[in-house]
Amino acid sequence: MIAHLRPALTLVLMLTAVTGIAYPLAVTGVAQAVFPGAANGSLVTDGKGTVVGSALIGQAFSGERYFHPRPSATTGADPADPSKTVYAPYNAAASTGSNLGPTSTRLVERVRADAERLTAETGARLLPADAVTASGSGLDPHISPAHALLQASRVARARGLPVDRVEALVAAHTEGRTFGILGEPRVNVLLLNRALDALPSG
Repeated sequence: MIAHLRPALTLVLMLTAVTGIAYPLAVTGVAQAVFPGAANGSLVTDGKGTVVGSALIGQAFSGERYFHPRPSATTGADPADPSKTVYAPYNAAASTGSNLGPTSTRLVERVRADAERLTAETGARLLPADAVTASGSGLDPHISPAHALLQASRVARARGLPVDRVEALVAAHTEGRTFGILGEPRVNVLLLNRALDALPSG
């Protein structure tokens, strides 16, 4: 019996040491040495050392002076009943999609309301898909360049800036496809809004 247990226990201890300790430490060390910013969460600071967000996790912006992210379907605990959840956009502790299908009345009503609001605000007859649809994680930090440009007039008006200046800022913060082939061009909302705040008014 002991002759059979000894090699089994030895193998478990060896695999635990290799896969549970050595490998994670090695990967962490390489990540810290090669990509320290990404390894630590791609945190964005305000220039004084105060963290204002992460370039990898979207957050809600609602003021007229800021570019807004795409809709988010994340939820949070209901303050009135912790056993239930309520809509809580960009809740980083609860990454999730809505799981509502195309036949869902609630989804159709929400998309229609967002589309009507944006059409009234911008006069656009065609809207970018990401302007009215949530991402699978609910925490996408990016929007499409078309979605950003759709908001440029509102932001320029609220800040007293020429529209072309705001549009140029969008163009400067548009990221291309990864490796030139993966994904679509995109704009990081947090980084764009940080650059917007750095502009002198008027």
